[in-house]
Amino acid sequence: MSSSSDSPKATAPARKTRAGGEAARVSLTPETWIEAATGVLVDQGIDHVRVDLLAQHLGVTRGSFYWHFKDREDLLRRVLQAWRETATENLTARLESAHEDPMAQLRDVLSLPFRGRSAARAARIELAIRAWARRDQMARFAVDEADASRIGYIAQVFSALGFPVMEARSRAFMLYGYIVSESLMPTLSSKAQQDERRRFAERLFTQRVTPV
Repeated sequence: MSSSSDSPKATAPARKTRAGGEAARVSLTPETWIEAATGVLVDQGIDHVRVDLLAQHLGVTRGSFYWHFKDREDLLRRVLQAWRETATENLTARLESAHEDPMAQLRDVLSLPFRGRSAARAARIELAIRAWARRDQMARFAVDEADASRIGYIAQVFSALGFPVMEARSRAFMLYGYIVSESLMPTLSSKAQQDERRRFAERLFTQRVTPV
């Protein structure tokens, strides 16, 4: 009697584990892992973006990770890809489609660092990825690619405003530096000071320069 009554109890946990594992694979998408990895990157740095720690954080086994990714390197590549799509490609597309007037597009670009919580989160992610890029070639390439793409878009806006190509690129580089600075130092000024700087930046970067 002992063996017959114990048999169902012995096998039930195994069935539950298999079901739980399958449920985890179904419920956790690649995007879930990428978002979790990005959060750890921002809060703790790249060294803590590890499969075992992420699995523990998400309450699943390491096996569920390999259902979606080849290895840690694959996950890190996808983190950079998601950042590029969100912070560069999709953002540029929205800016381009929002206005036909290049001056309105330029004002939208100047407003990016001041768009509340979304801008603050984007800046935290960007800062973490730039720190990662200081020691990793793959991240460095992604950052360089993002910078070049963003500067290229701003240069197109300046070209549409009538500036020569070389001057448009120089203005774009300087304006991009201003935007990055505002994004990474959001607490050093009051809102009034930020608004005044933004208005000054608009005047400064669109002012015609007399050739020397």
